[in-house]
Amino acid sequence: MPKLKTKSSLKKRFSKTSSGKIKFKPSGKRHGMSKRSNKFVRKSRKSAIMTDADSALISHMMPYNK
Repeated sequence: MPKLKTKSSLKKRFSKTSSGKIKFKPSGKRHGMSKRSNKFVRKSRKSAIMTDADSALISHMMPYNK
């Protein structure tokens, strides 16, 4: 069976924790912070853990990230 390809866009945006959950950085913080609320800027500082329903949608696109 041939090797499976990983989606390049996903390997840039997501990573796997040691417990197997998918970690991501919230979007919308590259530029234009003056129009964002202080609450948004504060909450999007840290990485977040993706929910199980959402991680099931993208986990098949990263076959070797298991």
